[in-house]
Amino acid sequence: MSASEVSFNRKIISEDLSNVEFDTSEDVEVIPTFDSMGLRDELLRGIYTYGFEKPSAIQQRSILPIVKGRDVIAQAQSGTGKTATFSISILQSLDTTLRETQVLVLSPTRELATQIQKVILALGDFMNVQCHACIGGTNLGEDIRKLDYGQHVVSGTPGRVFDMIKRRVLRTRSIKMLVLDEADEMLNKGFKEQIYDVYRYLPPATQVVLISATLPHEILEMTSKFMTDPIRILVKRDELTLEGIKQFFVAVEREEWKFDTLCDLYDTLTITQAVIFCNTKRKVDWLTQKMQEANFTVSSMHGDMPQKERDNIMKEFRSGQSRVLITTDVWARGIDVQQVSLVINYDLPNNRELYIHRIGRSGRFGRKGVAINFVKSDDIRILRDIEQYYSTQIDEMPMNVADLI
Repeated sequence: MSASEVSFNRKIISEDLSNVEFDTSEDVEVIPTFDSMGLRDELLRGIYTYGFEKPSAIQQRSILPIVKGRDVIAQAQSGTGKTATFSISILQSLDTTLRETQVLVLSPTRELATQIQKVILALGDFMNVQCHACIGGTNLGEDIRKLDYGQHVVSGTPGRVFDMIKRRVLRTRSIKMLVLDEADEMLNKGFKEQIYDVYRYLPPATQVVLISATLPHEILEMTSKFMTDPIRILVKRDELTLEGIKQFFVAVEREEWKFDTLCDLYDTLTITQAVIFCNTKRKVDWLTQKMQEANFTVSSMHGDMPQKERDNIMKEFRSGQSRVLITTDVWARGIDVQQVSLVINYDLPNNRELYIHRIGRSGRFGRKGVAINFVKSDDIRILRDIEQYYSTQIDEMPMNVADLI
């Protein structure tokens, strides 16, 4: 057996999960305030300056076990502060006098990795913390320079991070925690091998933290391979529907009617900021062009665009310069723009998990939001399936939808 296989198998517990106790949030100690978590003063200052007052449910349950060094699987609905949960835990456990990488956070998209970096830097504002976003599509030399300088935390995408580890620019000897954000996506086919590659280079006792809104059973099964006796803080699925987000559908008999419906809704979209989801990059490009030809102002983003362009579009959208963004599911996970209160599924998503991630872009942190699904006759079945799966209700869109936003 090779050394790498040994290191990967070192954490295998039982392959059979039938006898594993699943801790739900009820069994975990609930800490009601940030002050009673025993956090360092300069971190508390950062938390309150950032605007947090009281920890959310997932923060009350997860921060302490992570700080204590336990492996944790934390699942909570979109917009409940999962990023801050692990960011606060990371900052509490850093030794800032040691200018070496101690925590590695991996995410499925470059935008999410950058957003996490910003949250960590903001919360750690009074701690003099170094955190670098290590993502594809950016200048290699800059990455190498930043990592050479020394970073306490690296937030990145798996491909670029693995590249930096292989080049020995990202040294792993002091890493004590690995965080996988949007873990179900990360452990899916696309990233699984890369995650395993990175994991093989980490010290044997590395703590592993998994975060997601959706964790299908097969993903939970896989975690036994690289987690030790994890505490599972799980939200029951019927609590996953997003309170405060009204969900509607518009029946469109044919695909081409969707466009006219969207044009009719345009004025409603621009009252607020809206995100429109399509299932393919080609459809995003096509719809963007068609809307622009009809003199509607829209911007668009997907994974095939150069990183610089993606950054600019995000910047414009965050600042409110652009109000309608057409995108693929690259945007569905974890991206947080406070002003978004309307999501339109131009195409219904390809799986049920994505539905919750998409509509979770509106109504962040319990604010009101509206989701509108364009539904062709052969989509009705999928919509009913989503309703049933999340024990929720999706009604026909009323005429006064603008009043609800």
